[in-house]
Amino acid sequence: MVAHGERAVMAVGRVAVSDESRLNRGGPGGDLHRSGGEGILHDSPSRRLLPKENVDHAVVQALSIGATIICLTLHVQRRKKVVQEHKKGMRLGSINGLRCKQLKLVILAFFMMFLLWKWERGTYYTTEILRPDSLILAHPANSKFVDQHTSSEEDFPNADTLTQSVVKVEQQVSDAPPPMSIASDSADVADEREPPPSGKKDCNYGNGKWVSDNNRPLYSGFGCKQWLSESWACRLTQRTDFAYEKFRWQPEGCEMPEFEASQFLTRMQDKTIAYVGDSLGRQMFQSMMCMVTGGKERLDVEDVGAEYGFFLAPGAKRPDGWAYRFPRTNTTILYHWSSTLCDLEPLDPSDPATSYAMHLDRPPAFLKNNLHRLHVLVLNTGHHWNRGKLRANKWEMYLGGAPNTNRNTAVIWKAKNITIHTVIKWLDTQLPHHPQLKVFYRSISPRHFFNGDWNTGGRCDNTSPLAKGSGISQNHSDDADAEGAVMGTRVKLLDITALSRLRDEGHISRYSIKATQGVQDCLHWCLPGLPDTWNEILAAQL
Repeated sequence: MVAHGERAVMAVGRVAVSDESRLNRGGPGGDLHRSGGEGILHDSPSRRLLPKENVDHAVVQALSIGATIICLTLHVQRRKKVVQEHKKGMRLGSINGLRCKQLKLVILAFFMMFLLWKWERGTYYTTEILRPDSLILAHPANSKFVDQHTSSEEDFPNADTLTQSVVKVEQQVSDAPPPMSIASDSADVADEREPPPSGKKDCNYGNGKWVSDNNRPLYSGFGCKQWLSESWACRLTQRTDFAYEKFRWQPEGCEMPEFEASQFLTRMQDKTIAYVGDSLGRQMFQSMMCMVTGGKERLDVEDVGAEYGFFLAPGAKRPDGWAYRFPRTNTTILYHWSSTLCDLEPLDPSDPATSYAMHLDRPPAFLKNNLHRLHVLVLNTGHHWNRGKLRANKWEMYLGGAPNTNRNTAVIWKAKNITIHTVIKWLDTQLPHHPQLKVFYRSISPRHFFNGDWNTGGRCDNTSPLAKGSGISQNHSDDADAEGAVMGTRVKLLDITALSRLRDEGHISRYSIKATQGVQDCLHWCLPGLPDTWNEILAAQL
């Protein structure tokens, strides 16, 4: 009986811990914006759902048994005293029995209120905490601002060599971990679910599984030197394992056509595809250039960066964007660097060392000036939102055209959310005037640091694919900020967070061309690699 009672108490404890961790996350969806907004994206815990009625029944039964055991224990411990007190003419035994009954009633009443509250809040969860990760790295991003990367060169091979530096930055501690995905250890997660109902239905490309495919990658990591940065071409490094290249994403319940370069360019005839964001956006841009060329040199492709104001300014290491045109189909693919999606304005244009107004409530000037020329727009931000980056770049938060003096909105994750919502809301108002345009906001790309941070020996040198499982099945994005911002708008979510979280073996890791001793790049991805999948999902939605 005692052992039975101990198991009951342990069961109650597990549910209590589960509930506490859920409350700390801020609800069923979690609270990614606080960690992601700081530029600190922790590796998500694994969340698995339990049927509500099973948990309710088990907990009620456990509490009932636990209360009974408590009463029995009290009775046994006080038996001798009760006998002695009876001899003295006292009737404390009856009082003790009454207290046991009262204890049972109080516990059961409390738990019924608890159940009603939990029923209002949603589903029960059990939580398995995985290891956290974070990465804050910096080096010159363009002529003016500090970008986020390892100490390896990030430009195109024929660009000027960058002077790399690692900047130690302040990371604000967030008070809530990110939301979590449901990672399946089975390769058949999609096969075990019911097929979708007949009729046209939007596909959730974020749900599905990774499957082995010997026809991958879509291009050679040795050959795409015309478009691919040397630091991201892992085939050109000392890395010897390339199993990460041999997987493709298979969405659940819908088809994702095989990417075919010539067909894609034909579909995009007379159209312009624009990527606007940080260095992860640039990886996606370079991936697309390699995909549409098959990783082969194309002398017919025209550099049209000047049409979009992409010049190499005097003293600059590189321009703030690239644009290339395929003359046969008149298809233009471009990238513009805007790591925060804020409009940046020099406070003193005559001073080379001037600070910049970082307008949280203004879209980048590039979008305002060029939106009418675009047909596909892919936006992203996230990893640059931290105090160190703002100070290093001399960015000062502005709201309503004036310095932001509101300490509440100056909190990094809140400032980031203001910007994301501002840009998406502005685009939503513009889309009716540009019927040719499709806009996607790409969810945040996860980082995988284990056993430390970027500057404390943190590593991502796992070489076993899908060590955390192969499938994702969930109702919401791991990037709650992105999902919330696009909700109710014409802007679509390109949800890549959860599926990318399963691929920690695909990072550049310690194999950077110019790696700093003891520092690994667990933010950016090897190419060919994960950004190719992001582009495949994008192409399937066009």
